[in-house]
Amino acid sequence: MEGLRQKEIQVVLSTSCSLLHVPYTLENEEKLAKEYLDHFAFAKEKLTELQEIGTLAEVKNYQDEEAYRKNQKFFTRKRDCDHDEVKERLSKVTKKDYVRVPKRSSRQQLQKEVLGLGDFPTTTIGSFPQTKDVKANRSAYRRGEITRQEYVDFNKKKIADCVKWQEDIGLDVLVHGEYERNDMVEYFGEALGGFLFTQKAWVQSYGTRCVKPPIIWGDVYRKSPITVEWSVYAQSLTKKPMKGMLTGPVTILNWSFPREDISIKESISQIALAIRDEVLDLEENGIRVIQIDEAALREKLPLRKSDWYREYLDFAIPAFRLTHSGVKPETQIHTHMCYSEFTDIIPAIDDMDADVITFEASRSDLLILDSLRENHFETEVGPGVYDIHSPRVPSVKEIVKAVRIMLQKIEKEKLWINPDCGLKTRGVAETDASLRNMVQAAKEIRS
Repeated sequence: MEGLRQKEIQVVLSTSCSLLHVPYTLENEEKLAKEYLDHFAFAKEKLTELQEIGTLAEVKNYQDEEAYRKNQKFFTRKRDCDHDEVKERLSKVTKKDYVRVPKRSSRQQLQKEVLGLGDFPTTTIGSFPQTKDVKANRSAYRRGEITRQEYVDFNKKKIADCVKWQEDIGLDVLVHGEYERNDMVEYFGEALGGFLFTQKAWVQSYGTRCVKPPIIWGDVYRKSPITVEWSVYAQSLTKKPMKGMLTGPVTILNWSFPREDISIKESISQIALAIRDEVLDLEENGIRVIQIDEAALREKLPLRKSDWYREYLDFAIPAFRLTHSGVKPETQIHTHMCYSEFTDIIPAIDDMDADVITFEASRSDLLILDSLRENHFETEVGPGVYDIHSPRVPSVKEIVKAVRIMLQKIEKEKLWINPDCGLKTRGVAETDASLRNMVQAAKEIRS
């Protein structure tokens, strides 16, 4: 700026983008230690910094100003964010760790036999309705009004009811309902080392929906098993396959505030190793179907299409493979992707080497099916037979019609029947009616 001023060029100071994308102020954060708070600037603090920069730009000996000296002194402080074991483990990852054997085509028939699945298996994406009592139980636990055991007992009762409900409906692959989770990223971040959490650092997601992203502060590692207790309990209640439910490394990073002192590639790889530990623990404890959601895979694609692979997909896709490459051939890996434009990255999605992928595609009139066929998509697929974002209950007839359209583009051996997304925001009655119609539609298609 000093050089520009000497050339008498008028400079207008501004932020690099809209402050809509950062929380309002640090003033409301009462639980984060000062050693962490000092490293952050939310919207209000960024405006203060901008004003200070403007003031310093007008001062000849700005190095002597208190604001400048305070700022420079801050950067001499060492951040406590490194974890030597994480760095050592990451350095030992080899190319073989990104490859699952045997090939997917060899795994598919084995998985159907082991899991007892025929044509058109039915399942859901993961979450079931989070009713008022579920939210009240979580809030009471966070406020310290109930014990850990009371919290767990409540959730186990909900899980037992959910498993019985799914068996009564007739679903083939079950889920535990995710009653213990507030948010698919925050829940995992709270159980991983290297994350910080705020109280009131909300940012707009879309419309009136706001989110409170976790902050990746240091090297990421799994402190202890995260989901194993819930999934193992749910599996003990049924002979049908129970899906373990995880959030993938790319989505965890994309829906968090990332570190700036290391590359996105390194950060995603650290998270991938943490999720890998959870995957292997689930498998070791008898969970034969594991879903690793990558709802936000597309969100960090560079603006220039020519940069998509070199600057993002070339490490994001292998990071996903790293999470599941260590499982046995008979363990079935699922992934799920939320509503987005996927047609131009279909080869990359297939390269994730999941066994099954469910898309949120019903709202796009299933246009993705043409792209799947054109790209000779090998992964088994559940495009979503009805839109969960509407309270309307789809009829058996319209679900059958949707499946028949799918069968024109997808081999029957590769087609799954499922809603297009999680059921967390839906009501109990509409969920029950919709799933019963979905299962009945699958029966009619099979006959």
